[in-house]
Amino acid sequence: MMHRRRRAQRLENVDGKDTSLRECMQQQVCDASDWVSLCQCTCDPRVSTHQPPPAKYGGRHTVTMIPGDGIGPELLNHARELFRFCCVPVDFEVVNVDSSVTSEDDINNAVTAIKRNGVALKGNIETNHNLPPSHKSRNNLLRTSLDLYANVMHCQTLPGVQTRHRDIDIIIIRENTEGEYSSLEHENVPGVVECLKIITRMNSMRIAEFAFRLAREKGRRRITAVHKANIMSVSVCGNYRYLVNSIQLLKLGDGLFLKCCKEVAVGYPDITFDDMIVDNTTMQLVSKPQQFDVMVMPNLYGNVVSNVCAGLVGGPGLVPGANYGENYAVFETATRNTGKSIANKNIANPTATLLASCLMLDHLRCVRKNRLHDHASVIRKAVLKTLSETQLHTADLGGQGTTSEVVQTIMQEVQRNGFLNPKHI
Repeated sequence: MMHRRRRAQRLENVDGKDTSLRECMQQQVCDASDWVSLCQCTCDPRVSTHQPPPAKYGGRHTVTMIPGDGIGPELLNHARELFRFCCVPVDFEVVNVDSSVTSEDDINNAVTAIKRNGVALKGNIETNHNLPPSHKSRNNLLRTSLDLYANVMHCQTLPGVQTRHRDIDIIIIRENTEGEYSSLEHENVPGVVECLKIITRMNSMRIAEFAFRLAREKGRRRITAVHKANIMSVSVCGNYRYLVNSIQLLKLGDGLFLKCCKEVAVGYPDITFDDMIVDNTTMQLVSKPQQFDVMVMPNLYGNVVSNVCAGLVGGPGLVPGANYGENYAVFETATRNTGKSIANKNIANPTATLLASCLMLDHLRCVRKNRLHDHASVIRKAVLKTLSETQLHTADLGGQGTTSEVVQTIMQEVQRNGFLNPKHI
């Protein structure tokens, strides 16, 4: 009762002439009982006791925002501007990470904020190769610290975007915490560096299980495991021992990953399972990408394949990505490019960042009326309609539109659909 009284008082304080503000507050402020149940993200079908953190402050969610480097800050500012325009009940806690310093204080602050809020929207953080070898990638530290083991990107042909291939619809699932990204390397003797590729049964099994459950939830019929387990182990000695180590690394490591995928596949008879060597995979992707449905792979191969697929559907400015763990989720552009060369020029394509923010809203959606999911649907439709019907494209798609113009057009499309009226929620 006290909560309802305070809500009524807040609404009474709104100037009656400012109807848009009143409508926003009516959308955002509700009884605590309205928000008692939150459901998991549609992109994360794992059976888990974890749910996104409960909404606070009258039905609002707090999300960590990490601007990153390059075009990240400007694109995330546009995403925040669009959320404000659409009266999306999300507040951003901005945490800046300075990629030019060796101290890990910034990234530790970001990790703490994500643990507090449960969800983050992120720009890519540059990895400075001029810093000492002990300096670790901030992006990698974030993923491993939060155990964001599953990276998911959905590459599909978008209306209004001219590409060589049509009818592409591929879901790529990448193991996100180990493999060549384990950051375990050392120099045995001057001029000889050994890098350890870590593949574990536990992580291989859980990413395979994640992939099959996602495929089943999405109504997919085929999963392809990408690997390099065909390298045969040989017996040599002397100066070739380092070559043997690398050969065994692929044979055993990728062999374990493939074995785990086959084990999990047995429990999903409704889904066809096959596997493909990574080098053949890249050739098949650029030749006939329509043959692929869902793909699952270790860390490094996922990096390569995701970039190839992004190029097939129009480039890095179009494809969103998501990173899922047991307890946290981080959303960003799929190919993790900083776009440093076009930063602050108002020419970056905002599509991938805005679609990533929609994935975040899907993850946070509320069961009652699916409010956040509805916000995501309207924003997503406006983004795609701007691409297809308005044909306002940025330079990466051969157009002359600026970032600001594209975002303004999306806002106009949202307003044209009357989404700001509560009866459309």
